[in-house]
Amino acid sequence: MKIRVLAALVLGLACGSVAAQTARTAPDGLEPVQTILQENRLLIEQGSRTTIGPVIDALANSGLPQAQAVLQAWQAKDMWQRKSDGLFFAGQKADGSYTLTDFDSGETVGRADKNALDQIKPNSGIRALIGAALVQFQLSDPDPALRADAVATMARRADASMLAPLRASIPGETDPALLAQKKRLEALLTMAFDPDDAARVAAIDAAGSDLGLDLRATLNPLVATRRAVSAGAVPEGLNIARQLTPGTDALPRAEAWAMLVQAGLAAPLKTPHDRNAALEQHIEKGKVGGVPLVQLNSEAKRDQAYANLAAAGLVTGYVPAEEQARTLESHSFYDEYLEPSAPVTEAAQAALTRIALKVGANQALDLGLDALSLASIYFLAAIGLAITFGVMGVINMAHGEFIMMGAYTGYVVQQVVPGHTLSIIVAIPAAFAVTFMAGVALERLIIRHLYQRPLESLLATFGVSIVLQQLAKNIFGTQARPLTAPAWLDGAWVVNDVVSISFIRIAIFVLALLFLALFLFIMKRTRLGLETRAVTQNPRMAASMGINPARVNMLTFGLGSGIAGIAGVAIGLFAKVTSEMGGGYIVQSFMTVVVGGVGNIWGTLAGAVMIGFTQKGIEWFNPSNTLAAQTYMIVFIIIFIQFKPRGIIALKGRAAGD
Repeated sequence: MKIRVLAALVLGLACGSVAAQTARTAPDGLEPVQTILQENRLLIEQGSRTTIGPVIDALANSGLPQAQAVLQAWQAKDMWQRKSDGLFFAGQKADGSYTLTDFDSGETVGRADKNALDQIKPNSGIRALIGAALVQFQLSDPDPALRADAVATMARRADASMLAPLRASIPGETDPALLAQKKRLEALLTMAFDPDDAARVAAIDAAGSDLGLDLRATLNPLVATRRAVSAGAVPEGLNIARQLTPGTDALPRAEAWAMLVQAGLAAPLKTPHDRNAALEQHIEKGKVGGVPLVQLNSEAKRDQAYANLAAAGLVTGYVPAEEQARTLESHSFYDEYLEPSAPVTEAAQAALTRIALKVGANQALDLGLDALSLASIYFLAAIGLAITFGVMGVINMAHGEFIMMGAYTGYVVQQVVPGHTLSIIVAIPAAFAVTFMAGVALERLIIRHLYQRPLESLLATFGVSIVLQQLAKNIFGTQARPLTAPAWLDGAWVVNDVVSISFIRIAIFVLALLFLALFLFIMKRTRLGLETRAVTQNPRMAASMGINPARVNMLTFGLGSGIAGIAGVAIGLFAKVTSEMGGGYIVQSFMTVVVGGVGNIWGTLAGAVMIGFTQKGIEWFNPSNTLAAQTYMIVFIIIFIQFKPRGIIALKGRAAGD
């Protein structure tokens, strides 16, 4: 590595000498840009990334409007050198020869065959340097797209040289969006590179508790530290973050000694085992280092014998514990800021503390939105079960398969109806109709014979769920089918760099609220709701009042199944549509209904919120293991039911066990 660096320095000095000689021999009367090119002719011809930087800087900082054309032609490999006089031109191929354009005047100066020209071919490294130099020209380009590209390039490859041209371009910027981007980038570059510490501190303080990732990426290097050691006291003039004491948690003794070894302030340590092995090798006439063997029964005597051997030049490397402690105490260990300015690091640290507090608050908000989104999904999946199980007392293990049927109905509709928006609009009532009829058929054929027989209804509906899964596999196969959301549901609502929620989840939340309102309307304002409540509380009395319990049960079961189908369409927009998808929601649906309170829609809502927030809270503590989070959630629910066996909101009547 040292040889390569030395060679590069020698090459640079040689090239600089040649360039100076070329400058002295450059033809007189040349235009400004051509003069710069001729002064650096040999460096351009050589085309080495290690030595071409001064040439590019000379062009970029010349203040000449023609410099941009030179750099662009050079980057695009359109710069040619005429062999006869060594002058550089922009060349374009035409009819087997090349049209040459003068960089200074912009006029065509003639044509030349390829044999009379040398093409200047920059490698990828040189093109990158040219691209960085072109940024300052693009910042004020009439084309807004080029200005935007320049700002993006500066943000990716920021350095101190970009601050001045960026500031110069701000007063003339006419695009409001680009102006805001430039001002923000100027503030970030000021924090990182401005030579005036007061300006840097002012820029940091002005940022406040902004949550932008670019701001944090700028501030973090300002508080980065390196661990160092010095003999004696800490050197003056350093920006010290903290001093360290060997033997503490912050700096274990072994790590401190390793720092001394790395700094060349101490030799590598040998272990007591190594010491004892060396003593064994130097036993002479019953002694080791002048100490009789019978006395080597203590650490102090063994250390003394080893020290005698070391003094005689026979061994090296072992340092007794007391001497290690004295050596460590005679050195200073500290963490030093890489940023030399103490006011800047203090301001950056204070800003990062403010940002950390705000990030924590926004992470809590983001977690709350995720939990609310999950709760809306569970509520949507469980609202149908709240009717069939909560109101009717039927343990329907095929409820998940009704969700699956609704999702597959949406998939089939999308294959027939063009346009994702229209297909979803059609799919929702279609899924309700399909699953409503399937629920009515299940109730008429099986469920009505098993009322008041929960074990038999559980086994029967479990068998139905297996049949429906296999039927779906036979029709659609085992591969997941896509249920595509409309384009207006793509993306997410981004509040800031921490808080965001997808539009699909927002739509599911709104849909859950709509179904809550619809359910309340049906149960409170319709004849079916009145009859359902009557049958729920006292079926015999309802029958004596002219209500047909069998009909009410059939329609109620069909309503719950139809709502499950609509839930399937909504869930299918973000989950995989497979024959087993219902199994992922049946357990959560039953837990939601039981925890909330059997037979009460408000209880179902409360249960969904409780389970959603509990699961997300557990996942926050253990984000890498969602299976463990679900297990802990189930344990929590079991414990909760021990104290609230009827759920959060209990309902009296048949569904509650009366």
